[in-house]
Amino acid sequence: METPGRPLEIIWDITYACPLRCFHCYSESGRRPSRQLERAEMLRAADAIIAMRPYGVCLAGGEPLLVPGVLDVAGRMTAAGVQVSLFTGGWTLRPPMVGDIVRNVAKVSVSLDGATAEVHDRVRGRRGSFDRAMDALALFDAAARERRLAEEGPLSFGIDCVVVRSNFDQIDQFCTDIAPRFPELEYVSFGAVIPEGLASRTGVVEHELLSDAQVALLGSREFTRRLRTLAPPSVQVSATDNLALLMHPDRPFLPVLQVEPDGAVRAMPAYEGTVGNLLTDPPERLWERALERWRDPFVVDTLRSVHTMEQWAEATRKIDYRFGSDADRARIDRRPHFAPTA
Repeated sequence: METPGRPLEIIWDITYACPLRCFHCYSESGRRPSRQLERAEMLRAADAIIAMRPYGVCLAGGEPLLVPGVLDVAGRMTAAGVQVSLFTGGWTLRPPMVGDIVRNVAKVSVSLDGATAEVHDRVRGRRGSFDRAMDALALFDAAARERRLAEEGPLSFGIDCVVVRSNFDQIDQFCTDIAPRFPELEYVSFGAVIPEGLASRTGVVEHELLSDAQVALLGSREFTRRLRTLAPPSVQVSATDNLALLMHPDRPFLPVLQVEPDGAVRAMPAYEGTVGNLLTDPPERLWERALERWRDPFVVDTLRSVHTMEQWAEATRKIDYRFGSDADRARIDRRPHFAPTA
C-alpha cells in the first residue's frame, strides 16, 4: 500500500501537566512527569516539525496553556506557513491571554465533554471545569466578534467533545442548548472515545467505551445531517467514529505523527512506543521508523484481528506493553481502578 512521504498532521502533546483528571485521558496527563521542554528546546523541536512539512500541527497535552512560551512556539510554526490548532480545557485561560492566542494560532478548540456541569465535571474529574470551559468559549466568542466588526479576519474557534457512554445522550443538547449561546462559534466536533491511555483500562472499557452500535451511529452521515438541523445554521457540526486511529492494516494509512512533550516521537498516535526524538534524529528518519512500526508483524497481526471496540482496547493494551518503555509499563501497571458513579 502506498504511503505518503511525510506526515500531513502532527499532534504535539506539549506538556503532560494538567489541572484536570479526565477518566478517559489519552496521554494520562497529571499522572506522569510533565516532561515539557525549555523555550529554546521547544523552538528547536518546532523547527524540526517545520522541516517535516506538515499541513497542520495540533498543540495539545495536558493543558498547553500551562507551558511558558507555548505561543512563541505556535507563532514560529504559523510564520512558517503551518496551520496551528490549539486544544484547551479552558481552566487556565485568562482574558489577557486571548489576544496572543488569536495572533499565533489558526484554530482553537475548547474541550467540552458534557452539555451540563454535572456530566462534564464528572468526565473531566474536577468540579467547576464546565464553568471554566464555558467562560473560555465566551472569551473567544467576544474576541471573534471584535475581529469581525473590525474586519480583521475571522477567529476559528469551536467545541471538541469526546463522546463516552455517559454523555452520548447529551449530544443533541450540544447543538440545541450550548452552541446557540455563542453567536460566533464556528464548529462543534464529536469524536468517539478512543481506547487509548486511561480509556483502554478495563473498567472504562466496560462502563464508558461506546458500544459498537453507538460508534457506527457516530460515523454515519445520517446522524451528522440530523445534528446539523439542530444547531444554528452558522455552526459546522461534525461527528466521527475515530476508527481511522485504529490504524488497521487493511485500511488506508493515517498520515499523522504524534510528539510527546520532550520531543520524543510516537510510532503510532494511539499507541505507546517511540522511535526517536525531534531534537536528535533526522525528521525523515523518524517518519520512516513510524512506517516500519505500522508494518511490524506483531502490530499487523494484533490489529488485523480487531472487529469490535472491546477488541480494539485489548489490542491497545498488547501493543502498549510490547513497545512501551519500562516506565510506560510501570505506569500502566499503576493505573487506578475506574469506579463509575451511579
